Amino acid sequence: MKKRFGSLWFRYLKTDWLTVCKPHLQDVPVVLSVAVHGKLIVSACNAFAEQAGIHAGMAIADARAFIPSLKIIKEQAGLAEKLLHSIAEWCIRYTPWVSLDEPDGIMLDISGCAHLWGGEATYLTSIVSQFKQHGYTARMGIADTIGAAWAIAHFGSENTIINEQAQSEALFPLHPAALRLEEVQLKRLQSLGLQSIGSFAKMPRSVLRRRFGDSLLLRLDQAMGLEDEFVLPIKASLPYEERLPCLEPICTANGIELALEELLNKLCKRLSGEGKGLRAAELNCQRVDGKLETISIETNRATAQVKHILQLFAIKIPQIEPALGIELFTLVVSKVEIADPIQENLWNNRISLKNPTVTELLDRLKSRDANCEISRYVPSAHYWPERSMKIATTLDEVATVDWQMARPRPTRLLKVPERIIVTAPIPDYPPILFRYKGDTYTIRKADGPERIEREWWIDPGEHRDYYAVEDLQGRRFWLYRSGHYDGHTDQWFIHGFFA
Repeated sequence: MKKRFGSLWFRYLKTDWLTVCKPHLQDVPVVLSVAVHGKLIVSACNAFAEQAGIHAGMAIADARAFIPSLKIIKEQAGLAEKLLHSIAEWCIRYTPWVSLDEPDGIMLDISGCAHLWGGEATYLTSIVSQFKQHGYTARMGIADTIGAAWAIAHFGSENTIINEQAQSEALFPLHPAALRLEEVQLKRLQSLGLQSIGSFAKMPRSVLRRRFGDSLLLRLDQAMGLEDEFVLPIKASLPYEERLPCLEPICTANGIELALEELLNKLCKRLSGEGKGLRAAELNCQRVDGKLETISIETNRATAQVKHILQLFAIKIPQIEPALGIELFTLVVSKVEIADPIQENLWNNRISLKNPTVTELLDRLKSRDANCEISRYVPSAHYWPERSMKIATTLDEVATVDWQMARPRPTRLLKVPERIIVTAPIPDYPPILFRYKGDTYTIRKADGPERIEREWWIDPGEHRDYYAVEDLQGRRFWLYRSGHYDGHTDQWFIHGFFA
């Protein structure tokens, strides 16, 4: 693919932002000031102030002499960087390869993107007009190289496209500063009467190197395409990402779902071909007004099933506010794992965690309620009840020990055992009734005791004598006495409930 680059230059970046925030300053001369060694200096000025002879670097006192009614505003620290980064993120709708060109520009790698807008001319017009609508003055140049695009945007005709292999014709008439040279080199060129790139571009390279150093040759070669130069994007392009620009803004939930389905079909086809599935994905919707709407989903197991993933997203589509419409959809998969193929069981219909319908149900439950917590427990190598199980990290985690099956264990285990008042005929017998949270439970059946010794190497304390008991209504509980009987009734606790 032939490389093409675009350079955006915001000549009045900071003052344009100021007038967007404060429209009453739009038609008056305005400058931003910064303190340098205790002296106020002009850091930026708008077009009205510039036409009066004011420029960046001028002392504020001198600027006032030009325009007594000049509006002076203190510049915020890091303003230009914040503005450029915000603009660069907005430009991702036009190409995924966007980088900052400080202090007042953006660089775009537009290779393979312009045809989506009907060609480079309409592509350029769309970008510049969008910024104009938002209150920013922008100049753009498009060329085969980053250096040539930058030169045309800053020193060439307004909004120019250089045809392929036409760098020389476009660059030779321009001032040497169009090559992004250092100030020392520019002064030396000026002193020698070299006022354009063409006046020295064809000189012997040995002469240029001796007089101006290697950096001038590097910049010249980069602009002419003899030396590679790359755009370093502000956001690294994820390996699993699909984009869908819209000819007309999308405003309906049905339209969003159709766009999402098209993106999923492309992405899941690729994932399936590689034997992978997604675990987390995000749908970004770029609105016409510049705002970004985002919804995301997660799955318990890697999947590339379009229908299932679409159902998860569909639950959250009502959260999207399209406003005037959405012009670009981007589906990004942030977490990918190997998807093990599921072999169907031909001989029985037993349901297990390997069955995709189970994991799909868990995904839907989680998507419906962000606060929903679904955990899977596996046995742990401890006899002490509170430590006899642990939360599994994944659905596929294999337990290192088997569940304790010799004695019954309650379906629901209290996180912290709660005290109860018990009546027992003799110390080592099970209780005949107990009081818990104000209610009295009469016991008709009991099994026990089961003595469980505390793991002294982990923490000290008494052993427990457990009883599985059933009351007159058929409710079953797991009770225990802490330590040996000593005549007190506050030794008894309830620890769980059977199904």
